[in-house]
Amino acid sequence: MKLIRDKIPEILKQKGENPEIRKADDSEYYELLTKKLVEEAKEFAFDKNTEELVDILEVVYAIAKINNITPEELENRRRAKAEERGSFNKKLVWMGNK
Repeated sequence: MKLIRDKIPEILKQKGENPEIRKADDSEYYELLTKKLVEEAKEFAFDKNTEELVDILEVVYAIAKINNITPEELENRRRAKAEERGSFNKKLVWMGNK
């Protein structure tokens, strides 16, 4: 059992498959989204395929929507945090305290 994209059932049916599909309730949906986020992040970490970043972003947007955060607001929050704390562009690595 895993969360799938909305059009996957039709795609599978077009291929002649007979998928068993059901709709998750709200609490299960949130839990499945968090698991999907970890799954997609692991896939990216393993194969470095940038298409996995698209999947990660899709899951992040879905989680944000549940939390009443628009993609624009999410980006604004990202920018504000980058302004306050920086990004990861300088490739800095913390080695602990001396």
